[in-house]
Formats: sequence, structure tokens, C-alpha cells
Amino acid sequence: MTFDDIAAFVLDPRAVPDSARGMAATLLIDTLGIAAGAASLDAGRIARDHAVRFHAAASPADAATLLFDGRRASLAGASFAAATQIDNLDAHDGLNLTKGHIGCAVVPALCAFAEQMPDLTAHDALTALVMSYEVAARAAITLHATVDDYHTSGAWNALGVAALGCSLREHSAAQLRHALGIAEYHGPRSQMMREIANPTMLHDGSGMGALVGVMAVLLAEDGFEGAPAITVEAPEAAHHWADLGTVWTVEQNYIKPYPICRWAHASLDALSDLMRRHRFAADDVERINVRTFAEAAALFAGMPATTSQAQYSLPFALASLLVHRNLGPDQVQGTGLSDTRVAAQLPKITVSEDARHTARFPAGRWSDITVHLRTGQTLASGDTHAKGGPEAPMRMDEVAQKFQMMAHTLAPARRDALWAMRDRMLSTDARFADLLALIHDPVDNPSSGGIPKRLAPW
Repeated sequence: MTFDDIAAFVLDPRAVPDSARGMAATLLIDTLGIAAGAASLDAGRIARDHAVRFHAAASPADAATLLFDGRRASLAGASFAAATQIDNLDAHDGLNLTKGHIGCAVVPALCAFAEQMPDLTAHDALTALVMSYEVAARAAITLHATVDDYHTSGAWNALGVAALGCSLREHSAAQLRHALGIAEYHGPRSQMMREIANPTMLHDGSGMGALVGVMAVLLAEDGFEGAPAITVEAPEAAHHWADLGTVWTVEQNYIKPYPICRWAHASLDALSDLMRRHRFAADDVERINVRTFAEAAALFAGMPATTSQAQYSLPFALASLLVHRNLGPDQVQGTGLSDTRVAAQLPKITVSEDARHTARFPAGRWSDITVHLRTGQTLASGDTHAKGGPEAPMRMDEVAQKFQMMAHTLAPARRDALWAMRDRMLSTDARFADLLALIHDPVDNPSSGGIPKRLAPW
């Protein structure tokens, strides 16, 4: 596939199947629910304040509203703030072979660019979103296949953002080529395993990926040159792009049931299933042995002091699930980080690498656990794959339940209205502005039951 073929797909993505557009609608609303839930986290607040102070726009035409905040910043600043916010509540979608996340960068960029396009239809917005997922996925797979280091998602989802902006703003193929080159060159090639070893608000680099991707679009628009992007145009990249427009990777994305690093999910699912089938509680457990892949075994050990550490900790996640029988935003922030009942479970949990599971990564996320009860009974989970992807998809009612949990900072009526946009976006008369009206005002008092006064009718 030549660059001209890629440009034709990006700039005029008409052949998107309904199934891909439907998946994009689900991923979009799921991501916005996480953005709402993350609005009160320190990382999101700091990122929004930073964008307002240091990424202001010179004119309204260059500005966008910060999600679930109401203030305005530049297009790049607003995208950076929202992507950082979402990235720091680790419940957003991903794609196994990318070893990372797309939606947390491209969804904020879509919302920022679309604010300057009041007549943008929901159909066209979803079509552009699908296209950006496809570009980002192939940039990721190419990068992982051609370099030794394991880079964060921002290194490659910046290219998805660049493609999205160029498509929406009707750039030429030459402008797209430069935008992709700029986004790749300046994208944060930060080392993922450094963040795993020392979890912080840097998380998966997607805030910087969104910032760089939007800047790349606007720089190319002004005539700045930056081609080529080697993950797009190098000869060794060609076979990774050969199925563009025929294989829809967006439909292979997983949706996370828990706000925890995906690497921990298989173990969590295994424990959850054993608890459901055998009805034991934390006090019944003597010890738990976890066998998983190398990357998951390297996750943070011990009682976390911060939300960032909590979301990159496999033992803490298992201990929280064992105590609370669920794992949501409350368990990875605030008093959840000092829960003595959870801390008491950590010495019971041993995590080790199993070569069988490591060999299956990144195509799969596999683990198995053995629970030893105080009665002497031993319970084995067997090999378990993380739930939420094509291998073990969540039902739509489970996705809806997860959305309600993540978006708990919104009043019930506003949550319901936002979830209803998942189906509304697929109708022929829907405008993307209808969705934007629900996500610009600050988060609510959930007990109020109201919806934003500025909400446009739909």
C-alpha cells in the first residue's frame, strides 16, 4: 500500500462498515464516561489548570472547551488535558497488538476539533473516529515491530490524532504527510517499563500524544514540513498497512471492566470467577498464587501510596477485589489507598511469571491463579484470558453498568442522557454537537438528579 492509498483512506474514509461505526460509538461513550469519572483526580485537575494557564488560544476559533470543566484552552491544550485526565483513570479501551491505547487520545482530539464544526454529523464524526483508530493501530504495530524499546501509547496514538485532524479539517495529502511526520518525530517515545517500575501521573504518555498530534495538524496547516513518518512510509512498514480498509481493528479493541492496568485483568477475572463459584470471602483465604506473563509480574508490589501506583499494581487489585468483591474508582483513590483490610491481604498474594503466559503476550493477556483456603481446600482457576476483548467480550448491559460506575460524578439524568447518545449517534439526523452539549459543563452533584441547564435538546 502506497502513501497515496493511505492518504485516500484518511482524507475520504467512506467505506467504513456499520459494525465498525457501531463499535466506535460504544468506545466513544465508554471513554467519555471515564473522562467524567477522572475529572476529580489530581492528575486531571492539574492538567486542566495547566492547559488554561499555559495553552490559551489567541482567538475563539482556535479554542476548545475542557471536558467536564467548562473553561477553554487551545485545541492542543484542551486535547492534552482531556487525554491526560482519561489516561490517569486506567479504564479506557485498548488493542492487544498495540500494547496500548488509542481512544484516550483520539476521543479528546475529536471533541476539540468538532467544537469548531457545529454542523458535523454524528455519522461523519464516527467515520473519522474509526479511521483514526485504524491509523493509530498500524502505527503502533509498526513501531513495536521495528524498535527494541517498549514505548508508551503517546508515541504512536499521536499519528491517529494527526490523521483525525487532517481529515476533519480537509487537509491535502501533502499536508497529511507532513502532519504524520511531525507527529511521529515529536511523539513521546517514552519507555513504558520505566513507568511500570515507578508509576506516576505520566502514565501511558497519551496526554503528550494528543498534544503533539493536534499541534502536528495545525503546524502542517501553516506550512510546517515534517515528512516522512517512517512508521507509515518505510519499506519495512508496508506489510503492516496492507490491510488498511479491509481489516477493521477498531472492532478488536477491548473494553476494560476495571480501572486497572489491563495486564492485571486476567488474574482479576480468574479470582472473580472463583469467588462467584465457591462463595469464599477474604477471611477464608490463606494464600493466593498468581502465574502470569512477565510484564504483569513486573507490576507494582505492595500497598500503593498514590492512584498511579494503585492502577499499576496487580497484588493490590486482587486484594481490593477480595475485600470489596468489586473494583471501581473508589478503590484506587482516596480512602481506598489506606484500607487496612486490603493491606492485610497483600502478604497472602504471590505473583510469578509463567513462560506459557509470556509467550502469548501481546496477542493475549493470560494468567492462572490458585487459591488456598483456610479449610485446606485448593481452588484452581485454569488459564484465564482477560475479559472485554473479542476473546471474551462484555455484554452491552455490562458495558452500560461499567459506564454508570465510571461516570458516577455526573447526576443520574446526565449519565443516562450521555449513555443514550451511544445509540443516538448512529441515527441519520444526529449532530455531534448534541453530544458536546453533555460533556462541557463541570461534573455534577450526583444526588441532584439534574442535567446541565445549557444542554441542547435532542
